[in-house]
Amino acid sequence: MGPGWRAASAALVGGSVAIFGALRRLALALPQPAAVRSRPGRVWRWWNLLVSFAHSVLAGLWALFSLWSSPELLSDIQDGYSVSGHLLVCFSSGYFIHDTLDIIFNHQSRSSWEYLVHHAMAISAFVSLIVTGRFLVAAVLLLLVEVSNIFLTVRMLLKMSNVPSPALYKANKYVNLVMYFAFRLAPQAYLTWYFLRYVEVQGQGAFLTANLLLLDAMILMYFSRLLRSDFFPSLRRGSAGTDVDGEKFLID
Repeated sequence: MGPGWRAASAALVGGSVAIFGALRRLALALPQPAAVRSRPGRVWRWWNLLVSFAHSVLAGLWALFSLWSSPELLSDIQDGYSVSGHLLVCFSSGYFIHDTLDIIFNHQSRSSWEYLVHHAMAISAFVSLIVTGRFLVAAVLLLLVEVSNIFLTVRMLLKMSNVPSPALYKANKYVNLVMYFAFRLAPQAYLTWYFLRYVEVQGQGAFLTANLLLLDAMILMYFSRLLRSDFFPSLRRGSAGTDVDGEKFLID
């Protein structure tokens, strides 16, 4: 891709950062549940999760639309290209940059260090895709995870707000599990198999493969937390009475 297209892509990423900054300001104006207002440590997390939810809805549906409208992309994961997929990668890159800055500037780095690691991986990988124009289809497949994140974020918001509706939480936890398999574990497993079998382990291919394998480990760790928390609570270690205000990830 030429310098002009790269400059335009950089502008799109910057515009996305600004959009999520505006969404965060909008979130600040929304009412908060009493359970959140009464726990100062939860206020930032509530705002942050609302912005994360907006990104998940937009990016998840966008990824589905991109693959549905151009199914031929799946036959060329390395060199397939679509404008929609390119714009989606720029859009999500902006979100990850915004969320990284939000974590750092609000002094949440210690409690959210896992997010910082994940975002650094995502930003570096997405930038390489934008610059080279290769493996964009792989990025779109990975962004299907945002469909799963919709229900994962709802789960966390329900827990934080102490919504007196066990039936709602129970229904969401089963939907969340199905979505986790369909839109997180399945695409990740397929891409891992594809990269290990077909992608040369050198240059950009080696960098993306290493990122993918590290992401595999993180996803499996999060999955084990989710299972322990929602389906096997007796296996949780040291969780009784634990304050969750300092955690941004899955609440054990």
